[in-house]
Amino acid sequence: MKIAPGYRADIEGLRALAVVLVILYHYEVPGISGGFIGVDVFFVISGYVITQLLQRNFENAAFSFRDFYARRIRRLVPLFLLVSSVTFVMISPFYLGDAYYLFAKSWLASLVGLSNIYYFQELSQYFAPESRSLSLLHTWSLAVEEQFYLIWPLALYLAYRLGKGRDGHWPFRITLVATFALSVYLADAYPAAAYYLLPARLFEFMLGTGVALFSRQLPVLGRLSAELLAALGLAMICVTAIVLTKHDHFPGYNALWPTLGTALVIYAGLHQSRTLTARVLSLPVMVFLGGISYSLYLWHWPPVALLHYQLIELTWTNRLLLIAIVVVLSWLSFRFVENRYRHRPWNLKKSFLIFILAPALVIWAIQSTIRIADDLSFRFSEERRELYRIISQNNAADLYKRCFKAEPAQFNTSDACLFGAKPQDGQPDSILIGDSHAIALLGFLEQLIGEEHALLVVTRASTPFVIPEHSAAAFVDPEKVERNTALANYLQQRPMTVFVNAWWNSYLQSELYQTYFIDTLAWLDAQGHTIVMLEDVPELPSSSYAECLLKNMDDCSIDAVEARHKLSNFLRFKQTAQQRFPDISWINPRKVICDELRCQTVLNGIPLYRDENHLNYVGSAEIGREYVERFGNPLREIKPTRE
Repeated sequence: MKIAPGYRADIEGLRALAVVLVILYHYEVPGISGGFIGVDVFFVISGYVITQLLQRNFENAAFSFRDFYARRIRRLVPLFLLVSSVTFVMISPFYLGDAYYLFAKSWLASLVGLSNIYYFQELSQYFAPESRSLSLLHTWSLAVEEQFYLIWPLALYLAYRLGKGRDGHWPFRITLVATFALSVYLADAYPAAAYYLLPARLFEFMLGTGVALFSRQLPVLGRLSAELLAALGLAMICVTAIVLTKHDHFPGYNALWPTLGTALVIYAGLHQSRTLTARVLSLPVMVFLGGISYSLYLWHWPPVALLHYQLIELTWTNRLLLIAIVVVLSWLSFRFVENRYRHRPWNLKKSFLIFILAPALVIWAIQSTIRIADDLSFRFSEERRELYRIISQNNAADLYKRCFKAEPAQFNTSDACLFGAKPQDGQPDSILIGDSHAIALLGFLEQLIGEEHALLVVTRASTPFVIPEHSAAAFVDPEKVERNTALANYLQQRPMTVFVNAWWNSYLQSELYQTYFIDTLAWLDAQGHTIVMLEDVPELPSSSYAECLLKNMDDCSIDAVEARHKLSNFLRFKQTAQQRFPDISWINPRKVICDELRCQTVLNGIPLYRDENHLNYVGSAEIGREYVERFGNPLREIKPTRE
């Protein structure tokens, strides 16, 4: 291995520690609940190393922006192209529908250094994908680094040109404190943005840049001081990795401990290279792992994401096998790809054309083909394609899209939204109101109403019906308030049978919504409506369980005890509602698929769900058929209210 100027074996060891912590965390090794802080250790190291490189070039008048970015491209992109291409081939026989298309979109975003922004936007959506199955999710941290590389050389260059001969301590300290305060604020107010975006991580890079910038001005450490600081720094990293959990406030103040610890280790090693900590970090195995740490980081996540997608448990055998495979692949790719291209004397234009522009066009073509060809489902057998169509292409909201074309504050009362019997005098005698969970139960409800009820469907995603008195407090979006006001006006025209559903598990976590829904039932009752409450089906541990049959699992059921536990807020609400409104009817689809121990995600060979909490239309209808067959039709005991 070629030794660069200023090479420090203990920093290679820090890289090794960082990547090992990340791998142990992602491989769910017990006791490493905060291993994700390995990424933050990398950020500090990057800030230090890149600043040292820039300083040398500035002092020798040898810096070129073109050369700097050409080296960055040759250093980072060739290996990424290899790993991402292999990942694409690896997942192609398994990933379905949006999962396959999302990979292609994230692939392009990762190539151009924007994957952190892409994942921040994608994972903030209502129907966000299952993050553990996103094969390139780990590239968000690489994008953060690349964005730092874009701004820091220019900022430091200007500081050298404009601030020569001046004391840079105070501007740096003010900026460091300000960026740390920003991280604390964002982690509390906007946690997703804080996690994925550069501003909340900037102070971590600055801890590394500070050690590099002021190394000659910081106090010189004696042997004992260096030993204590290095040991303290290493302890701060390791203890945080053990104590911290994914539920803790982060980055913010919790990110300070491992990052400050990393800066202390680097600082101590500047003055005393033979501390006990430095010697441990400089062990041959640590230097080896640190040398291939970039390869390790890129390779470690895609295979475990595929296991998550296929619902394959991470046993110790699987973990050890994955680690062995990843280490071998990382060494080979480091030896034959990473080192092969990083020292090529190619200029920025050539590096950009070969490693970014040309691959971007190819990836864009693949992404477009996947979308146009409707998931390229020819990759699967006809039997698997049929199961896929049931799961992913039978969303009732999509099947009856013509019903939802009106403006959000209005709703369609035409034949497009009418189900069951033909309305008498053109007026439906019943109505289904609620959010996306309500429309997901349409197939179930159709089996109950048959040709005896004329049902109008008035649903909208994330918009359960709440009376106007509470709508402004319940919804930030004014369109939702207007929608519920319009629906309330319609419901005041005449008594009907009103079927009510919502994502009870989500909304009823709030005490306010407990009140909103009780008051809404009181209002509906006062209007003379016959109220039928539709309970919800169990939520799955992840959306991958919806595709259980496609993944050849032996058992497609989930724990019924855990499912009931998630319903605790709803059951409390139900008890209150039954006490106040004993005439309200309740219909529970869970009776069909749950017993005391297990809840099924497949019924009569038909997959029931399309994601972790919505039924697909075919599965919903199958539950309805089974309900009527086993328990009779509950609507026959309910006399509809008519004018």
